[in-house]
Amino acid sequence: MYIFSDRLYRKEELELDDEQKQIVFTTLGNETIIQWLEKHHFPESFIEDITNEDQSVTFEESENFKLVILKYFRKDPEDELLYIEENIIIIMTEQKLIFLARDEKVVKNVVNRLFRRYRSSDSMEYMMYSIIDVIVDETMNIVDMIDLRLEEIEDRIFDESLNEQEVQKNLYFARRSLNRIGKVSVQHNDAVNKIINHFPLPIRKKLKYEFIDLKEHLSFLINESKTYLDRTGYLQTLLMGFLSNRMNQAMQRLAAISLIFLPLTFIVGNYGMNFKYMPELDWKYGYLLVWAVNIAIAWLIFRWLKKKKWI
Repeated sequence: MYIFSDRLYRKEELELDDEQKQIVFTTLGNETIIQWLEKHHFPESFIEDITNEDQSVTFEESENFKLVILKYFRKDPEDELLYIEENIIIIMTEQKLIFLARDEKVVKNVVNRLFRRYRSSDSMEYMMYSIIDVIVDETMNIVDMIDLRLEEIEDRIFDESLNEQEVQKNLYFARRSLNRIGKVSVQHNDAVNKIINHFPLPIRKKLKYEFIDLKEHLSFLINESKTYLDRTGYLQTLLMGFLSNRMNQAMQRLAAISLIFLPLTFIVGNYGMNFKYMPELDWKYGYLLVWAVNIAIAWLIFRWLKKKKWI
């Protein structure tokens, strides 16, 4: 557990002081937080929302609490381009700002990013903005990373050592991640609008440009995720075209080989017939002549195919 007050504190046992301004980062499994919320009449419906893994992005407000549930994207071990989202919860009161996540790594990552920009004079509203900004920046980094990986995939498609199964899997997971990031960014944008509108007017004026910047980043995510989603579709089409072309070349080579042996098979078939009178059978050089004809025909066809670039 982490607590920001005049500086950053790392404590095993969470200590909440009702009279002191505190910004708390911990996991959802921390019973102390749940007990403190219940003690201070945190609405039961809000408790259900923060404990529900399938809860969507939302902003709720009661008399003493503001509740924001957002999505944080983290890498799935199944593939480097697959990102899954999990809920993060921000609860704000007059003297407390509580950040909750199921995964302790998420908590540590947000704390480390926030530590660089924290000042003890920051208001609760500004800290809420800062946390949301950290989450949005993390998502932007993910989109930038996917963009770089898509460039690498585009180069690999024309590589002789192409592993088409791996590339198809990468594109599939990239599409899933980008599609989800785009949808979540739209939901985040709506939630940010609600947060701004529920702040007091002096706070809205004070944080006007911060939230304008935040909304611009969310608009960037929405647009870029759609753009890169279209790009994955283009790369899938390019990959299928390349594989189809490679298959056509293989079939072309097989057809060329068949074309060489087709007349030879015809000649051999003629001499395989059981007729009594076949002049070449009694001729001393008949066998050699057939071989010479076969080789000449095969060579001429091979040269013609080579000229046509079939082989």
